[in-house]
Amino acid sequence: MTTLSTRQPGATNSAVELTAARALPLVMAALLGIFIIGGVGFSHIEAVHNAAHDYRHSMGFPCH
Repeated sequence: MTTLSTRQPGATNSAVELTAARALPLVMAALLGIFIIGGVGFSHIEAVHNAAHDYRHSMGFPCH
């Protein structure tokens, strides 16, 4: 009985490359989200804070 390999000679581990290729965009998206939520949610500018507060309520996110 023979087995067929789908891996090409000289090919690197594609799962590791795929994970590494996704890591940077995921980390950057998480940092951007934290910055937006933290920066807008704790803003001292009343209009910006109220807009974020109203948006949270419109999406059903409890904030107090």
